[in-house]
Amino acid sequence: MIDKLEFFIALARESHFGRAAEECGISQPSLSAAIRQLEESLGVQLVVRGSRYQGLTPEGQRVLEWAKRIVGDARTMREEMRAARKGLVGHIRLASIPTALAMIPRLTEPFQAKHPEVTFSVVSRNSLQVLSQLDNFEIDAGITYLDNEPLGRVTSVPLYAERYNLVTAEGAPYADRESVTWKEMADLRLCLLTPDMQNRRIINQHLAEAGVTVKPMLESNSMVVLLSHVGTGRWASIMPRNVARSFGFAKEIRTIPIVDPEATHIVGLVATHREPFTPLVSALLHEARSLTPAAMA
Repeated sequence: MIDKLEFFIALARESHFGRAAEECGISQPSLSAAIRQLEESLGVQLVVRGSRYQGLTPEGQRVLEWAKRIVGDARTMREEMRAARKGLVGHIRLASIPTALAMIPRLTEPFQAKHPEVTFSVVSRNSLQVLSQLDNFEIDAGITYLDNEPLGRVTSVPLYAERYNLVTAEGAPYADRESVTWKEMADLRLCLLTPDMQNRRIINQHLAEAGVTVKPMLESNSMVVLLSHVGTGRWASIMPRNVARSFGFAKEIRTIPIVDPEATHIVGLVATHREPFTPLVSALLHEARSLTPAAMA
């Protein structure tokens, strides 16, 4: 039953029998047979039948909610028994918004020092993808904004406050200033994150509050791309202070606080709210809570 529920979750996530089968490591006929067996066992139709996947029935949507709970509990049970036998071992899958990627070692390094048998994988995702992948069991935890857009039913631990700087080349407009205002951003050739990123929505919000509309000359979902363009001296960008500092700029790059107002937004660790947490997620949340503000500044 657990295997069939996992197949069903994969089908709902992928919306395609072939992709779901590939993800589960089985053939498409085997997946289809497992879903039919699940339907027969429960006595309801779960999937709208047709020449291709057409979605879930109302009963299928309800079963999906139960499936996530049951599969989550089964995984927690297996992890707890493994931890009881061997101590804390395993793999943690993290997804992070791009602006927080440089801060992740400040969480993973002390965690792995205490639990050397635990490995990590880290992927870059926008804030909506972080929450979606949490819900679909594709990741174990995420790092995202906590105070700007709805999070849903998650457990969250604040890590640090994101503050915004103008990042520009030496000799460029405003490069000699101690601070700049959001309104002054209208005069610059900007490169910014793409609109699907919450950081970009936050920046747009503060610009709008200052009565400014900007048209970026370049957009990317990669902070590295933005930083490399700033380095040419032809572009400027608006970035969190921690990102700008983490890349160790050469002397010709300046970071200047943006004020009026000096905006802050909280970034933190999120995990699907459940009791009990898996041992790995529980330990990660504990590590996040133990970090001092200075450690993440």
